[in-house]
Amino acid sequence: MAATLTAGAPARPRKRLASRRTRVGILYALPVVVYLLVLFVYPIFSTLLLSLKDADGSFTLHWYADALTGVNLSVLLTTLRISAETAVLSLVFGFVLAQAITRLKPILAGLAMLVVVVPHFVSALVRTYGWIIMLGDKGLVNETLTSMSVPGAPFQLLYNELGVVIGTTSMMLPYTVLLLYGVMRGVDRRLLAAASSMGAGKVTIFRRIYLPLVAPGLASAGLLSFILSLGYYITPALMGGPDQTMIATLINQQVTKENQWNGAAAQGVILLVLTLAGLLLVKVVTSLGASRKKRSAT
Repeated sequence: MAATLTAGAPARPRKRLASRRTRVGILYALPVVVYLLVLFVYPIFSTLLLSLKDADGSFTLHWYADALTGVNLSVLLTTLRISAETAVLSLVFGFVLAQAITRLKPILAGLAMLVVVVPHFVSALVRTYGWIIMLGDKGLVNETLTSMSVPGAPFQLLYNELGVVIGTTSMMLPYTVLLLYGVMRGVDRRLLAAASSMGAGKVTIFRRIYLPLVAPGLASAGLLSFILSLGYYITPALMGGPDQTMIATLINQQVTKENQWNGAAAQGVILLVLTLAGLLLVKVVTSLGASRKKRSAT
């Protein structure tokens, strides 16, 4: 009996201490929880409810049906197409840039990354107007092509899909380079040297060793560019034409010009679902890449 009391005595202070830590932890977490509820959960929930209400306040799926038919469906498909094109181009250019930077000495690599990242801190509006000036009929690009007597110059590089893709790709490129540079820096170069010492050619080493090691990073960078492009507004609105209307531009038009908040809410929910699906895919790809790297290490 005495032994039981002696053994159980230290458990009570420990239990009190644990409960006190729990209360303190809850107290510290409470402001963050309230912040998330007020600024994230409530707006999303309100938008969802708004997209499910008719003009008289009754429940309806009309706005979703309207968003997935006719012109609205065409806008959604245009958004998906331009976002995919932007993701592919930013992935290609980002891969080349990141690969070139990893081959530089640390000081030069730092300077190169600075050149890539610093323009990102300039306002997107300013950078977009810069592209408009460069790609105009009298801009630097067309003037250069005309002086070189390129057939067909000057070209129409603005207010079409080409202009939107060029501008949006330039906005997404820093994200892609940063992500790929981190992945490429983590590749063990000894594996490449070992393959080379055993007689493998450069193409074989790239295809069989290097590319599989950076493949998860490529997938994550491409999906990130695609997700960010889905809701991008400034560049498509300024550099595109009527046929390049994207979903963010459509939402702005429905709210500011048509005062159609319910339809805009439905478009926003669809965009949110697409973004969440992309983020889930990024998570899956990252997990698969981590497990593959762990298996290769063992």
